[in-house]
Amino acid sequence: MSIRHGLLALLSQGPRYGYQLRAEFEASTGATWPLNIGQVYTTLSRMERDGMVAPGEQDDQGRVVYALTDKGRSELDRWFATPIAQADRPRDELVIKLAMAVTAPAADVRRVVQTQRTATMRALQELTRAKRAVTGAAQRLVLDSMIFQAEAEQRWLDHCEAVLATSRETVVSAGPPETIEAVPATSQETTNDD
Repeated sequence: MSIRHGLLALLSQGPRYGYQLRAEFEASTGATWPLNIGQVYTTLSRMERDGMVAPGEQDDQGRVVYALTDKGRSELDRWFATPIAQADRPRDELVIKLAMAVTAPAADVRRVVQTQRTATMRALQELTRAKRAVTGAAQRLVLDSMIFQAEAEQRWLDHCEAVLATSRETVVSAGPPETIEAVPATSQETTNDD
């Protein structure tokens, strides 16, 4: 998630100070991505340095109001017009964890999958409950996305269990971990057109 672009989007609605930006960001995302106020002001400082925002005068309470510049508006327009590439998203820790569990002799892969399935189901239930209380479209879209991701993760975990149940890949340990050798299944068994 680009905090910078989220703040630029909020500033496109008019000048704001840091605490307003934080509150509106959290309200827009249904508080699913809480922001530290220090992160907001650090990002504002960088955007000011880069010419995307301009600080105004301090109000009577000492708060500085920031406004979007033409350069900031151009960057926001570029962001909205550019799709997010899969390569730009962070690594999926769960995928890495399961891949490592398959290769680690001491790991119980099926237990790792089941533990994750339980946690994902719990999260899915919490998200569904939270969705019932949402009234704004932005919050609903955020929660819908998170629900769809959790549902997709459940389907992927089902797939992992099926692959593990039918996989002929075995780990043969002939000594210490550095000599572990994976024996792959045949190419016909690993081809899956699903």
